[in-house]
Amino acid sequence: MLKLVDLPVLHKFTLYRTRTNYYLIGRDEKKTFWRILKIDRTEPNELNLFEDPTRYTRDEITQLKKWISRGNQKYGGLRAETTCYGLIGFVKFLGPYYMLVIKRRKKVGEICGHTVYGVVESQMIMIPYPSRKTIDADSSAERKYKKLLNMVDLSKDFYFSYTYHLMYSLQKNICNTERGKIHDETMFVWNEYLTHGIRRILQNTVWTVSLVYGFFQQTKCLVSDEQFILTVIARRSRHYAGTRYLRRGVNEEGSVANEVETEQIVTKEVPEGQKIPITSVVQMRGSIPLFWSQKPSVFNPQPNIILNNKDRSYVATQLHFENLKQRYGKLIIILNLLKAGKHRENILREEFEKAILFINGGTRRENHLIANHFDLNKHYKSGADRAFELLCADGKEALESINLFFGEAPSGIGADGVINDIFFNSPILNRDEEATSSKQEALKANIFMRQTGVFRSNCIDCLDRTNVAQLAHGLVALAHQLQKLGIRGPPIVDKNTPLGKKLMEVYENMGDAIAMQYAGSDAHIKMFSALRGDWNIVKKNRDKIIALRRHLYNTFQDSEKQNAINVFLGKFKPQLGKPALWELRSDQQNTMRNSSNLNINNLRPNHSRSFSDNLILGSLDLKELVQENHQPSRAGLNSGWETTSNGGWETTSEVGFCEEEPSSSRVHSVIRDEDNLRRIGSRQMFLEVDSTSDSHGLEDAPGLSHSYNATFITAEEMFERCSSTSSDLIIEVFSFITISVLSIEVTCYYKLSVLANKDTDSGGGFPSLLGSFRSNFHL
Repeated sequence: MLKLVDLPVLHKFTLYRTRTNYYLIGRDEKKTFWRILKIDRTEPNELNLFEDPTRYTRDEITQLKKWISRGNQKYGGLRAETTCYGLIGFVKFLGPYYMLVIKRRKKVGEICGHTVYGVVESQMIMIPYPSRKTIDADSSAERKYKKLLNMVDLSKDFYFSYTYHLMYSLQKNICNTERGKIHDETMFVWNEYLTHGIRRILQNTVWTVSLVYGFFQQTKCLVSDEQFILTVIARRSRHYAGTRYLRRGVNEEGSVANEVETEQIVTKEVPEGQKIPITSVVQMRGSIPLFWSQKPSVFNPQPNIILNNKDRSYVATQLHFENLKQRYGKLIIILNLLKAGKHRENILREEFEKAILFINGGTRRENHLIANHFDLNKHYKSGADRAFELLCADGKEALESINLFFGEAPSGIGADGVINDIFFNSPILNRDEEATSSKQEALKANIFMRQTGVFRSNCIDCLDRTNVAQLAHGLVALAHQLQKLGIRGPPIVDKNTPLGKKLMEVYENMGDAIAMQYAGSDAHIKMFSALRGDWNIVKKNRDKIIALRRHLYNTFQDSEKQNAINVFLGKFKPQLGKPALWELRSDQQNTMRNSSNLNINNLRPNHSRSFSDNLILGSLDLKELVQENHQPSRAGLNSGWETTSNGGWETTSEVGFCEEEPSSSRVHSVIRDEDNLRRIGSRQMFLEVDSTSDSHGLEDAPGLSHSYNATFITAEEMFERCSSTSSDLIIEVFSFITISVLSIEVTCYYKLSVLANKDTDSGGGFPSLLGSFRSNFHL
């Protein structure tokens, strides 16, 4: 079987610094080899990178560090800056370049033997050596851009894997036959812009990780004495990303707001060495693919819907559905949950119906979009159970048409497709060259069924009602998934069984995460509570406070949050002499918001091409490059080394590896101070890397345990979310009205907790307070 430990994947890094360079030294998980990436610190306005193709042993890397330190002792030697678990990318505002790294990670689950991590802590490091230029660049605008970037909290809901393409569905990963291709340009890789420079220079993704933003939860379950693993993943698109009122509808390229791909994976546990039976179902949510908007207002929590009729031929709408067909298959089933009748949402409902009819009129019948316009609020009034049954019926009908993915895969399937580094010419897999056909067959997946379309659902925000609809589809799919895996048991489609309740809990958690990311609050719990039968006065008023909090957040914080997302994703690139992002007029910002396909290459300053880039292109003579660039190849960083007969390395020089001083004279320093070298010591310098395991280190958050005794055990808890956002609102120094509202919120929570179990008709205090609350805030 595939041996993931044999892959040339870097898991842990230590960043060292000298006066002129950073050295990022990475190693694999089993400490069998080390790699070096050199980052030039002398040029504040360019990103100069050099990747040493050598795979070093522990002894070689220790000796090499001594040489570098000895050659730079006059300027402080080689000093450890930080340890990290992955490179997020590089960014430049108005001044120098910054490097973003993962300081702490947390294991959240596994997929076919591939470990999935969540980011716990990140760090931003300025690259150039502190000088007059970098001090001058530290202006108020520079600091504000750094603050904006840090508003994108990488410690919440960002996930990655070293050996698995988490940005792709299971079906695409297993069925993918492309190898050696860079995959980081997909719509679900949120740090694509940040890694663009290093990927273009090095032509690989060895040093960077691909961050997926959304949700991940894995749970081990037990049904009829058979164990299986349930995994739910939500991937948010970066193409038209943003906040609730500032990202609505569709843009010219066909990307929609709040577009999220949800994947439900069920895996059966088998003995080690056997192929893993696995199934998956993918569905998606996204804003109504029309040109429409809403303008937030302090005094109107439900602003009017503004429908822009500039696209009478529905070109952008057609682009959106064509994109879905290319990604999932030709069968697109739409569940539209907008309200009908005299409600304000009806204007969108009617226009969406016209758009679907128009698109279907120009295509063959087998390519028609299948749409069901379902007023969930109307059906909910006749009973939550009845409404949910109708949603399950729609989900069952959709699943019968588009099917699901089902197959058997060996542990580690697809891992070799992650590596696209030409310096690794040896076979990646640990197997004999003359492997038998049976062994080769054991490395392939058996595919029994594929999903041939997608179930697309939406309401006005694609949050609360949509989440209930996705639960219904997921519950129906779960029954089919377990049936395919041969697991028989009680009626699992029933939401009242332990398994149904567990699935509901997972989808509630996912709904909270997506709602927090898009709207700044938890999701409403009304429908989920009604399905559980625990909808009461306390939860009813909690839902109203969620609505109030969401309204305030969208009114006061969305603009700055949208700016932060635009900077992180590279939708806006700061330039000296040009207006700052926060100085743009609203019409200029709207122009930027409506385009997701800006020319990123024109937005970035030029990157210096690296020595490894020339190796890849093969356009120049190797010896010429060494002389011209003064950058070490294997005979450069290893200057003073000779190959021994046993393949090792030994020194042939008494001087250290010396760097050029960042002054105009460029004087080479040659230091032979053995006492200073001993004071630094390789053991002190590489203390964290020499630890026996990185699974329980201080930088690596504790991972999940694989000892399960209970029926349902979450593989990894989601990161802690603040249950109240009042402190965040106060930090932004809201107006007196906002502070007053927050005071009322606290008062209401207090009153509700005291009076929840009392007869509300026995006194006038509670009803009068609630009545005032409703009238003042339109709730």
